Amino acid sequence: MSSLISGIKGTTQSLTALRRPWRDFFDISTVDLPSSTSDATTRIAQNLTHFRLNYTLILLLILFLSLIYHPLSLLTFLVILLAWFFLYFARDREEPVVIFGFFIDDRIVIAALFGLTVAGLVLTGVWVNVLVALAVGVGFVILHAGLRSTDDLVMDDLESPYGNVLSGGDDELDSPRGDYSGI
Repeated sequence: MSSLISGIKGTTQSLTALRRPWRDFFDISTVDLPSSTSDATTRIAQNLTHFRLNYTLILLLILFLSLIYHPLSLLTFLVILLAWFFLYFARDREEPVVIFGFFIDDRIVIAALFGLTVAGLVLTGVWVNVLVALAVGVGFVILHAGLRSTDDLVMDDLESPYGNVLSGGDDELDSPRGDYSGI
């Protein structure tokens, strides 16, 4: 039981560390129209990477609000969310999932949780509400990510959606060119 509580505590702390301050997220001075389609896609990729937990929380809030008048569906959603948390997010990736003595692969866990999620939505009859809520949420996320300038974002190479390609490191082994030298 103490390992479960420490696992939940560790996961919560790591997720909290990923969340960016809401004042940075909603900073109105950073809103600017992108100059081109390329600029918009770059902004979307960088903002989705930088604010991923903030965007996830907004999507979950919109989904929660869409289910507020459907208590059975809301309860089902919370149970499925707990299943996702305990079976996928809160567990150590080094340890396999063991159910009835069988080792279960991560892909099977994800497929089973996805199937459980879809079945829960269909059986409670709110799948249309959820699809509309997700469409509204994704629309908001894409709109925010495209309009928010990335000039003030500080991202390291591990966080960048482009990897260390954009870095100007002096170490040749970490270079995107590998260990080749110029002629």
